[in-house]
Amino acid sequence: MNIHTIDLFYLGNPNAIASYLIESEAGPILVETGPRTCVDALTAGLAKHGYKPSDVKHILLTHIHFDHAGGAGWWAQQGAHIYVHNIGAKHMIDPSRLYASALRIYGDKMETLYGELIPIPEEQVTLLYDQDVIEIGEHKFIAHDTPGHANHHMSYQLEDIAFTGDVASMVIYLPTPWLKIVTPPPEFNLEKWHVSLERLKSLNLSAIYPTHFGRIEDPLPHFEAVASLINHGAQFVKNGVDSGQSREEIIAAYRAHQEQIALSNGADQAMWDAHQTNDPIDMSIDGIIRYWRKKAEAEAAG
Repeated sequence: MNIHTIDLFYLGNPNAIASYLIESEAGPILVETGPRTCVDALTAGLAKHGYKPSDVKHILLTHIHFDHAGGAGWWAQQGAHIYVHNIGAKHMIDPSRLYASALRIYGDKMETLYGELIPIPEEQVTLLYDQDVIEIGEHKFIAHDTPGHANHHMSYQLEDIAFTGDVASMVIYLPTPWLKIVTPPPEFNLEKWHVSLERLKSLNLSAIYPTHFGRIEDPLPHFEAVASLINHGAQFVKNGVDSGQSREEIIAAYRAHQEQIALSNGADQAMWDAHQTNDPIDMSIDGIIRYWRKKAEAEAAG
């Protein structure tokens, strides 16, 4: 089985976003497209393996966040069929609400960060549900519903490996790898994330392929590290909320905490600043604050 990691060099940075190429008798299969701004990098990566965009007929998306799926509409225009979680599919078919929401967050940076979202014809989209099997050529992918990072998140098992999107966290390659969770609103859920990790652990995988970034051998200790990390992040924010800190104070404290970890793992200041452009901590804090607020509201309602 030939699996290739294609670096999309997001915003010029290596090891930030991957698209995975799986070769098959039915032609090349991709897991993730990255954003629209990475089409050229993905096209160049495919060319190194002898493929052009029109050769790609099957693309599996772990979820619809722009850094994973923003380019899917362009690839559909080249003839690809898109497989995506049933909850997120409608936003691939008609991305207008999704784009408008992102525009409110990113403003005039939207074009530089992610580019255009192109609608995908409904007939080119397959809605996936938990345990669906996708057979392409000699390969059989099993879709595992793995919420926690997002409710529209699928992980794809292929024999004894899996493509895990963001549910197995992200790894930033410094001299020492830095493991980092991403917890954006509105769907971060601590309990669901733990259930998803337990499910992945039960598959007895030999390796995983998170979108950020690259193959990880012996994933069991990695899953355990992610479980510990999401507990720590959630508790860090809860402590701030409970002590009466403002959103801005919590963000500043968490950013300083994460910066210290990154720098101790070998990042320099320029690398840290670039990472903050790619993945601002503000959104992760907002996701955790919202989670605790909704949890308190549910408990108050009985």
